Amino acid sequence: MVLITIIMTAIIVPLVSIIYRPSRRFVSYKRRTIQMSKRDAEFRVLVCIHTPRNVPTIINLLEASNPTKKSPICIYVLHLVELTGRTSAMLIVHDTRKPDCPALNRTQAQSDHIINAFENYEQHAGCVSVHPLTAISPYSTMHEDICHLAEDKRVAFIIVPFHKQQTVDGGMEATNMAYRTINQNVLANGPCSVGILVDRGLNGSNRLAANQCSHHVAMLFFGGPDDREALSYAWRMSEHPGISLTVMRFVPGDEVGEPVSQTLNPTLEAQTTTTSSTITVETDRDRERQLDLSFMHEFRMRSASDDAIVYLEKVVNNGEETVAAIRSMDDIHDLFIVGRGQGMITPLTAGLTDWSECPELGAIGDLLASSDFAATASVLVVQQYVGSGTASFGESLATPDHVVNATNEEYFQNMSHISTVQQSQPPPPPQPRVQQSVFNTQRL
Repeated sequence: MVLITIIMTAIIVPLVSIIYRPSRRFVSYKRRTIQMSKRDAEFRVLVCIHTPRNVPTIINLLEASNPTKKSPICIYVLHLVELTGRTSAMLIVHDTRKPDCPALNRTQAQSDHIINAFENYEQHAGCVSVHPLTAISPYSTMHEDICHLAEDKRVAFIIVPFHKQQTVDGGMEATNMAYRTINQNVLANGPCSVGILVDRGLNGSNRLAANQCSHHVAMLFFGGPDDREALSYAWRMSEHPGISLTVMRFVPGDEVGEPVSQTLNPTLEAQTTTTSSTITVETDRDRERQLDLSFMHEFRMRSASDDAIVYLEKVVNNGEETVAAIRSMDDIHDLFIVGRGQGMITPLTAGLTDWSECPELGAIGDLLASSDFAATASVLVVQQYVGSGTASFGESLATPDHVVNATNEEYFQNMSHISTVQQSQPPPPPQPRVQQSVFNTQRL
C-alpha cells in the first residue's frame, strides 16, 4: 500500500504541475513599466490611500499624467485600513453606482469621502475610469494585498504615499511608521514599477478641470533604469497642455573617477569568481550607459520642437556639486520626479547616503524630501520594475525576469534602429498640445 502511494505521488505531482500553472493567467502581463507601456494604450495605475489627506495631491498628479482618448488612465484606488477586531482580512470592491448609505463607523466615513472625491474627479476629467476598493488587513501583510491586486489588474505603476507629511512650519513629520514598512515591502516585492509620493501640496489645490491644471515639473536624470522610468513618466506628463517640464541631466566632469556599480542580482554575483564578477559589472555598466544614451537621444529628438520642455545639462564632479546644482534651480517647480537609483552608485551622489534618513527614497529623493531642503515642491521617487523570478531563461512561460530581459533587449534594439534612422532625418514637426491573495472579497 505504501509503495502504491509513493508511485501515485511520483506520477500525479509532476502531472499536476504540468497541467495546472497559475502563472499562466499572467503570461500576457508584460507591460510592467511605464517605459515599456504603449503610448496608444490604456495606462493602468494603482494608487494607495491611507487617509483623505492623501487624496488632493494624488488627484492632481493623476490629472497631470495626461489622460487622453488615445491613452486613457484606468485608476484603481485602494484605501488601506488596518485590520482590528476581525478574524480575516478583506478586500472590498465598491459599487459606485449604488446610492450612498450612512457611514456606520469612522473607517467607512473615510472610505466614502475618498470614493466621492475620486468619483467627482472622474466626472470632471475625461478619459479616466476609477475603480475604488478597500483593503482591510494587518500592516504586516498589507503590501501583499497591494502587490496581488496590482498583478491581478495588470497595472504598470503603483503610487504609495510617503510616511511623512508636511507640517505647518514646512517641516516633515512621520505620521505612522508602519506606512514606511509597507512602502519598503512594496518596493521589494512589487510586480511593476513603484512610485513614492512625498506630498507637499502640489500647488495646494484640487483643481479638477483639465484646462485648469498647470504645473512646473522638474526631472533630475543621473542614469540607470530608475531614472529612465522617471523620465518616461515625466515625458508622459509633458504632453499635457498645462505642464511645463524641465529635464536636468547631470554629466560627470573630468575629475570624476569610474563609478562603482552594483549588479541587479547580487546573489548570483556571489556565486561567481572575482574575475567573472568584474566582467559582469563592466558589462552591466556599459549596457546601462548605452540604454541611457539611446533613451535620452529618443527623448531629445521627439521633444526638440516642444516649447514646454526645457533640457539642461549640468557638469558636476561630486555629491557636493550635485547638491549645489539642485539648490540653484528655480523655485517655480511644484513637483520633482527622480529615480530611486537602486542598483548603481555614482560618484555624482557620493556622500549623500551617509546622512540619509530614508534610504527607500534613494540619495536624491531623500535630499529633496528632507526638512532641510528649502524647496516646498512635492517629490515623486520612481523605481522601475526589474523582475524577481528565478526560472531559467528557457522556460516556456514568461517569468518576471524573462519578461524584463526580453523587453529591455527589444527596447535597446528598437532604440538602436531609431538612432540610425533619425540621424539622417530632421527633427519631427511639433505635435499639437491638446487638452496569491489571502483575503476575502466583498462587493458593496
